[in-house]
Amino acid sequence: MRIAIQPVVLGLAALLTACAKPTTQNATGAPVAVVQDSITGTVAYRERQALPSDAVLQLQLQDVSRPGSAATVVATSTALTQGRQVPLKFSLPYDTLRIDPTNTYAVQARIEVGGRLLFANDAAYPVITRGNPKRLQMTLRRAAE
Repeated sequence: MRIAIQPVVLGLAALLTACAKPTTQNATGAPVAVVQDSITGTVAYRERQALPSDAVLQLQLQDVSRPGSAATVVATSTALTQGRQVPLKFSLPYDTLRIDPTNTYAVQARIEVGGRLLFANDAAYPVITRGNPKRLQMTLRRAAE
């Protein structure tokens, strides 16, 4: 009987370990569960121009709470377009523990090819706090040449 129970116990322990949430430490060093969420949506532009197959979509979630100072990057995501054309769907995961409900957050999007900027948003896209959504339809503008 003891032999039959041991594999069940080991299997249960493995299952519990696999289901455990990732953790980080707070200021006192105590473990705190990391809670992931994401901002989703689409990125498009008005120009009738096909993207090269090696175009890259770069997204940043930024804390823009302090006017006059540089935004703090909270999360980033980079995706190869692989020949896909606009509208491009995206998902920008972030750690909810890095979000302060009293701050203001916005998403910055860029499309680049070979390090050269093609398109970027020129309008703010506020998200998450202050009643703002977590789903966006972003319109980018052609970069100045």
